[in-house]
Amino acid sequence: MMDYLSRESAPFGAELWAKIDEAVIGTAKKHLVCRRFLDLYGPLGPGASTVAVDGAAKSEELEEGFGRVTGRRLVELPQLYEDFTLLWRDLEEAERLGLPVDLSAAMAAAQRSAKREDNLILFGNKALGAEGLLNAEGAKVLQRGNWKEGETAYQDIAHGMAYLSSHSMLGRYALVLSPELYLDLQRLQPNVGVLEADRIAKLVGGRVYPAGSFGAGKAALVCAEPQYMDLAVGADLSVGYLETKDFNHCFRILETVALRIKEPAAIVRFE
Repeated sequence: MMDYLSRESAPFGAELWAKIDEAVIGTAKKHLVCRRFLDLYGPLGPGASTVAVDGAAKSEELEEGFGRVTGRRLVELPQLYEDFTLLWRDLEEAERLGLPVDLSAAMAAAQRSAKREDNLILFGNKALGAEGLLNAEGAKVLQRGNWKEGETAYQDIAHGMAYLSSHSMLGRYALVLSPELYLDLQRLQPNVGVLEADRIAKLVGGRVYPAGSFGAGKAALVCAEPQYMDLAVGADLSVGYLETKDFNHCFRILETVALRIKEPAAIVRFE
């Protein structure tokens, strides 16, 4: 297989690569939110450029000796990437003194990569023609009450779950919401003596996720079963070697992913 990550061209060995991989993947796992409730489809391989999205009405039509699949569309697997640089003098000093290599730059890039993936899943990308959970056409939209008062948040989420279950969308429910809404839920309900966040968490099996800073007042309840949505992965998060510039070493974190929304009605947005 072609070494598309160009690791063999790097002027250092497997030991440093292992440390870079551990820092990047470990940091990304801490910050990735949507992968905590979405099933992964793949990895399909770095050469995959598109992936099929099949709807419930998929079928094969046969006519006059030809067959074609209907109810299927192809979506692009875009490349998401972030670059970082390790200074040659830092590597030399670490080797000379037997010190750990400072991989802060790699970890910061991994954090940015995680945010980029979550933003793609939540908001899509207009240039790519990709929809996200918070703007998918065909999702159910419910008016959100004041989640700072009373049992409004609990009632809104229960209403959303009732909608999903009434349409036979049963399984793993997950609530993803902006940080200020999450903070609104960190208050005791005087009548029951528990946090509103804990009451809601019990409704959705503990799957309540504040997802970084992605806009005020945003929340979505989803039935995250793979027949309704998943995350298609071509090349999973990997680190490649770009070049040596001014003796310093330039790297790229990359992945190819696409959110597959097979049934938009499995998403309830609160606005």
